[in-house]
Amino acid sequence: MMLAAGVAPYLVLVSTTAAEEPTTVLSRITIQGQGGGDAKGPTQGFVAENSVSATKTGRAILETPQSISVITQDQIRQRDAQSLGEALNYTAGVVGQPFGADPRFDSPNIRGFDGRQAQFLNGLRMMRTSGAPAVDVYGLERVDVILGPSSVMYGQGNPGGLINMISKRPRFESFGEVGVGAGSFDNYQTFFDFGGPVSEGGNVAYRLTGLARNAHAQTDGLDNDRYLFAPSLTFELDDDTKLTILTSVQHDNPSSPSGLPYQLTLDAGAYTLPRDFTVGDRSIDRSDRTLTNLGYELEHRISEDWTLRQNLRYTKFDWDYTALGMSSLGLAADGRTIRRIVTIQNEDLQTFNVDNHLQGEVSTGNVDHTLLFGLDYRHFANDVTTQFWNASSLDAFTPRYGGPIALTSRSVYTHVNSTLNQLGFYAQDEIAFENWRATLGLRQDWASTQGTSSNPATGATRPLNKDDQKLTGRAGLSYLFDQGIAPYISYATSFEPVPVPSSGNLLEPTTGEQVEIGIKYRPEGWNALFTAAAYDLRQKNVLTTTVVNGVSQTSQIGEVRVKGLELQAVASLAEGLDLSAAYTHAKAEIVGGREDGNRPDNLPEDAASLWLKYTFQPGTMLEGLGVGGGVRYIGQRYGNTANTFDLDHVTLFDAGLSYERNGVRASLNVQNIADEKYLASCSTFGCFYGDGRSVMGRLSYSW
Repeated sequence: MMLAAGVAPYLVLVSTTAAEEPTTVLSRITIQGQGGGDAKGPTQGFVAENSVSATKTGRAILETPQSISVITQDQIRQRDAQSLGEALNYTAGVVGQPFGADPRFDSPNIRGFDGRQAQFLNGLRMMRTSGAPAVDVYGLERVDVILGPSSVMYGQGNPGGLINMISKRPRFESFGEVGVGAGSFDNYQTFFDFGGPVSEGGNVAYRLTGLARNAHAQTDGLDNDRYLFAPSLTFELDDDTKLTILTSVQHDNPSSPSGLPYQLTLDAGAYTLPRDFTVGDRSIDRSDRTLTNLGYELEHRISEDWTLRQNLRYTKFDWDYTALGMSSLGLAADGRTIRRIVTIQNEDLQTFNVDNHLQGEVSTGNVDHTLLFGLDYRHFANDVTTQFWNASSLDAFTPRYGGPIALTSRSVYTHVNSTLNQLGFYAQDEIAFENWRATLGLRQDWASTQGTSSNPATGATRPLNKDDQKLTGRAGLSYLFDQGIAPYISYATSFEPVPVPSSGNLLEPTTGEQVEIGIKYRPEGWNALFTAAAYDLRQKNVLTTTVVNGVSQTSQIGEVRVKGLELQAVASLAEGLDLSAAYTHAKAEIVGGREDGNRPDNLPEDAASLWLKYTFQPGTMLEGLGVGGGVRYIGQRYGNTANTFDLDHVTLFDAGLSYERNGVRASLNVQNIADEKYLASCSTFGCFYGDGRSVMGRLSYSW
């Protein structure tokens, strides 16, 4: 019913407009947001001028009183990022891979808060209780990182911010790329991306993007194969109406990295387990999943000043997963026997998202207003069966693989069948008066959870019914100096009803608030953006994972408060120099409860990064050659909220070399050049190594 209600107004608008238009064929126009450039299209270089994610109007980043970082396609390509986490590794305020590389899903930390539930695709949230499904970055045009609460625009969301991945989409010009790649851990892949107008001078454009990869991982026995196919179409129905259909199917088989005993890693004596050591076993480990997205974006200009948009997507996610790993009971008293547990999980998830909004330009005297009124709806159907079995152990010093694996006793057997429905109404006013810019927004959300949690073995069932509602808001003010300097101040709140986890526990919504002051500088005459932000951020009912009687459970702690400073610089200069630099300082603590005063897990107090690449320009002897390098510093952090696992700081070096001429591009990228051995995280689930040296080479042809 929501689909029909959302589409019908557009059908009426389109048919009425078509009936009233004369039959004269007019030249094609492109509808795009304010601030110059297309906030969803290609960006040349490292510097994006605007973002559609923060306000949904495409406002210029300089004029938006909020911290925004954009990872452009050029940044992804130069560093040859293979995952979202790798793409985020050079972004201020974000720890891209706090748990190390995990092919199953991305778990970024945003301003100290878990970002697994804060990932969006084309402005619509990716729903999953245990972390959003991994989206392959080859299918993305850019990644927008909005720092701080954004509930006014998107409803559910943590106060740290959100990550909006924007898909590649059709263009009305012919283009293409085909290529192959090979790298560490037996990574072999081929990829293609091509499109253009269906017919010369026509009003329909297409794009086909795909990837096939056969790969393993640093840990022995792990698979990381993937197949992606993403066709899309754009119809310019008339001068005022554009419809873009976005679809994708992604099939992969990601395995779970091995958590290892801290006694043989973090606190190891004479013997330390190697990075490729596995606790799992191919005789029992299985992973098979498919992510399907079907959606569209419809935009209709009602008049010169008013535009109506609808963004809709249906997502289906199926995952059958069996993994053998270390039990939370860890290493036995003999110092060599690793106790193990088997996780068997079957997920069938379906999400329907629709976002309707009306944008208008209004003037009251000398004050200009960009008004936005929106209504969005989200339905999430969660059908998950989870089993935990105690399994036969493994000798850490003389491991034997190949099975058979004995399942000795079952500790958890849960079937959660629940639905989450959320309806939100939002209103926003972006005000411009001389050099002043202000953004005001309010949103009312209603969320309802219904369903059951049962034990199929005993038949015991309990209801999961809960209703939540919340009013959230934000206000920001900035001033634009003629020199391209824009100081700002903002206040925002957040609200997030929590989907039912596999444990079947009903959880309270999280709420947050933030005060932020900052300054942005876009110098005249060269393509660069410098930003600085200081913030005071807090969240109540923060989610955490604990272990009770050897079984992991999702629970909530009282409050987390983070005070931080972020510095970011990006530049793409005409002389061939690209630069990205970031620094983050975050003072965080838990307020209340038995861990009062402790620091949250996986949050370094200091982090910094720098990437530089120089490409020799036309007319020089080395024309087309690009040489780049980067350094990443991750400060000391704790692996758990009890602060019992203390992880040292680490400095990592990356490099990239490329040569491009006449459409042919060859590249070689190396991450962690020094092969630094370090622990990315440690907790009751074990210690996880960060990736050692990895090499990736690509050869492609573009036209």
